Amino acid sequence: MKRVAYDDYYQEPDYFGNPYPSLIDFFTNYESRGTVLDLGCGQGRDSLFIGELGYKVIGIDHSTVGINQLNEEANKRNIDVDGMVGNVYDFPITKDIDIVLLDSMLHFYKNDVQKETEFVNKILTELKEGGVFVNCILKGEARENILKKIINESPYEWGTLTDRYTEYKEANAEFHLLAIKKG
Repeated sequence: MKRVAYDDYYQEPDYFGNPYPSLIDFFTNYESRGTVLDLGCGQGRDSLFIGELGYKVIGIDHSTVGINQLNEEANKRNIDVDGMVGNVYDFPITKDIDIVLLDSMLHFYKNDVQKETEFVNKILTELKEGGVFVNCILKGEARENILKKIINESPYEWGTLTDRYTEYKEANAEFHLLAIKKG
């Protein structure tokens, strides 16, 4: 496998710290304990937490180092979490996926808007009816408006499960958590 920058970052255990508080609240209180696809899972801060709650989790990331750490920790905890090295943009969202999670994957920077818009449209299209899309994004009106526009222009009906902001002290920033259900 090709070496990526995150392989170096992940030499530090828990590089990104703990999951966002609103993400913790959402997955703790969401009644369905189906299969979660965590795209861009890194070392597994979200995947491991969600797996501890009883969800089956599939984590995809391009960092071999991060995936190896995730799988080692999941095995220690004996939880149903499986990390795989792969390209998040191409990974198929099959009908056995109940929830797709993107945590800090989208930024909608000028050079990435088209690629990220196509990525979100792919997820929204492939996600089964009744499936849930969960996105954590750094607070910012422009990027949040792009995401909401993509969702509003999709040909599907979406019900909002949560739409809230959370302070993330470890990054000294505020993040927006949006969870929507395909109807």
